[in-house]
Amino acid sequence: MVDVLADEIEAFARAVGPDPDETLVEMDEFARREGFPHVGPEVGAVLRLLARLTDAERIFEFGSGYGYSAYWFAEALPDDGEIVLTEVDEDELEMAREYMAAGGYDDLARYELGDALETIETYDGPFDAVLIDHQKHRYVDAFEAVRSKVPQGGVVVADNAVTAGIIEFDKLREILEEEADPDALEANEHTRGIADYLARVREDPEFETVLLPLGEGIAVSYRVA
Repeated sequence: MVDVLADEIEAFARAVGPDPDETLVEMDEFARREGFPHVGPEVGAVLRLLARLTDAERIFEFGSGYGYSAYWFAEALPDDGEIVLTEVDEDELEMAREYMAAGGYDDLARYELGDALETIETYDGPFDAVLIDHQKHRYVDAFEAVRSKVPQGGVVVADNAVTAGIIEFDKLREILEEEADPDALEANEHTRGIADYLARVREDPEFETVLLPLGEGIAVSYRVA
């Protein structure tokens, strides 16, 4: 597993960024204690900033876990805003509900138990901000399902765009940098899923995509047209 940022730079970014509230601190402590994967405060702060910059009123998450990213997003929503959390694990979704309620964001949240790709089909747009953070081999499917529901000026963010325990970074880099024949290069489905996603959004003329080396890497795609 590759380190996206050196530990001292990551700590510095955390020190410069906004301070998490007590509930977020508790959520971070839970993640460390249980080894639960989450985007972390550096990425969380970026998600909140993106929601502010897009004047987000509605947000959709493909994969919400125990609500960490949703909590950061919710802080930027207006009182009549909405964020849709999706999760296949009922216990994790219940934890998300408890944490969102603790922060005073329960009224903004809609909790959907089940497959996010099925859930998105039941919602009309627009969604001003979208987070894709579920099964890596389904990232492209998620983008295709939601892209028409993202308005001009909206953003789609994909987590794990650089690394995760299941992603083979060297092969991911080779595929995208075309150092090897992509069809001939053997890679696991998670690595291939991230590579396919990054290629898809990079080639989409209606989105402009940048990679931010924070957390485990996030790809931010801004709808320009």
